[in-house]
Amino acid sequence: MAQNLDMENRDPNDINDHLKVAFEDVLGEPEGAHSINCIWKMAYTCFECGKGLCYKLLTTFCGICIALGWGCDFAMIAFLHVWIYTPCMRDFSICVGCFRKVFHIIVDCCCSPVCEACGGCLSKIKISKA
Repeated sequence: MAQNLDMENRDPNDINDHLKVAFEDVLGEPEGAHSINCIWKMAYTCFECGKGLCYKLLTTFCGICIALGWGCDFAMIAFLHVWIYTPCMRDFSICVGCFRKVFHIIVDCCCSPVCEACGGCLSKIKISKA
């Protein structure tokens, strides 16, 4: 499975497109408020090094455990849907289908004649413009 991983584009579905962590996306000096060039370059270097080091350390120490946790979580979700939720919903829809037929018969027997009678009476009303 790991052989098919795209090691360059690690977000092919753009699920984290909102997450901008490049220097230019976080820090910017407007016109008229520029720091000394060497400070701006040092800030860029410090930002990129700090971000890269911190991210790599966090993923090294936590990434595998967190990935395992998410894998187990999604496995549990899939298990629940396949073995519990979907069969329960199917069972419920079969049981409710019987009640639906009974309800339909009751409505046809009790409400339909009344509605047809009212419709017949009201259909004879003529409204004329004065």
